[in-house]
Amino acid sequence: MPRRQAPSKPSPRKPAPRKPAPGEPRAAAARAPGETPAEALAQRLHAAAIHLLRRLRAEDDASGLTAPRLSALSVLVFGGPRSIGELATAEQVRPPTISRLVRELERDGLVRREADAADARVQRVHATAAGEALLGEGRARRVARLAASLAALPAADRRLLAQAAPLLEGLARPD
Repeated sequence: MPRRQAPSKPSPRKPAPRKPAPGEPRAAAARAPGETPAEALAQRLHAAAIHLLRRLRAEDDASGLTAPRLSALSVLVFGGPRSIGELATAEQVRPPTISRLVRELERDGLVRREADAADARVQRVHATAAGEALLGEGRARRVARLAASLAALPAADRRLLAQAAPLLEGLARPD
């Protein structure tokens, strides 16, 4: 006769922590031990910024460029012409890596190299009109996606975000 197994006891589960309502600060009990309110807010803003950026970057797939190539092109479009060394520093990569990216962008007609006016030994990398247009189109797609998300929010939440925007812009500026 087959032996019957005793019914298993359900394992006790901890209730999931309550998520704060939109606009409600995270509960003090949810902070890490010793974490200050400023650190808790920094954690929340950091996570939100990363997740928002990832959501918006999905629109970059339409450009056909890899993230590193888009990033290097962005530095040139918004920051102006740079030497290979300056571009490598801005992108936090080694010069051989940025040289390869520039060659690929140059092959696609998105950047061009020119001799520096002050020192002909130095080449400066410039975004072409095609590079500027590609980046402008990508920005328009990301802004449209964000605008659609904002439009879905209640008007009071949009006003609150509009009030917070200058603060966030100030935090984003270099010291």
